[in-house]
Amino acid sequence: MREILGRRLQRLRDRLKSRLSNPPAAHDPDGDAASLLDAALTCATVWRWPVLPGVGRAGGDGARCACPDPDCVVPGAHPFDPGLLAATRDPRMVAWWWARRPGAPVLMATGGAAPCAVSLPAVAAARAVVRLDAQGMRLGPIVATPTRWSLLVAPYSLERLGELLYAKDHVPSSLRFHGEGGYLLLPPSPASGGGHVHWEREPSVGPQGIRLPEVEELVHVLVEASSGAPGGGSRLAY
Repeated sequence: MREILGRRLQRLRDRLKSRLSNPPAAHDPDGDAASLLDAALTCATVWRWPVLPGVGRAGGDGARCACPDPDCVVPGAHPFDPGLLAATRDPRMVAWWWARRPGAPVLMATGGAAPCAVSLPAVAAARAVVRLDAQGMRLGPIVATPTRWSLLVAPYSLERLGELLYAKDHVPSSLRFHGEGGYLLLPPSPASGGGHVHWEREPSVGPQGIRLPEVEELVHVLVEASSGAPGGGSRLAY
């Protein structure tokens, strides 16, 4: 079954790549179209994570978001049309989207059957990962931009997260949570603040699938690490 699926996906990739008669150059801020397509298909079919295209950039220099908001704070890196509820694992839909918008960023809808995530500033995250590794913690995939890292965790509910954080004296606003109803920008998409998203630790599929730690296992260390980051915030900031 795996071999049949692999052959079908390869044919799908080949057909779509043949339609990309003018792929973006290496310096194009929208990134490489074939790589974005491959990433979206891998997420949807191999890792079984629901994905959708981000809104992308507009303008001659690609500096502004393609959404109607002139003051968009995450230019290009959020859902718009289609909306977040359209996220899917169907390779035909994924191929249809990226055939029409080959430079679109790859977004994963978090929660439900998909991973959730906790993100914090890159310097603080690097310190936290060193500490968690020293404790023998088996971390899951880590998504990195030039300014922030996102640690993927097992799905959690808003109620469970609220109880966990309510017990903390202080929750820095620099610590952000991507749970059900949220989304996460995935590699190799362009990052909203410049540069590209990459895997600091790539997903590794084992016999039980991709290993994801529980949020309770990480949150204490991540709160401590992000407390010294800019934008300290309050216990309600999450």
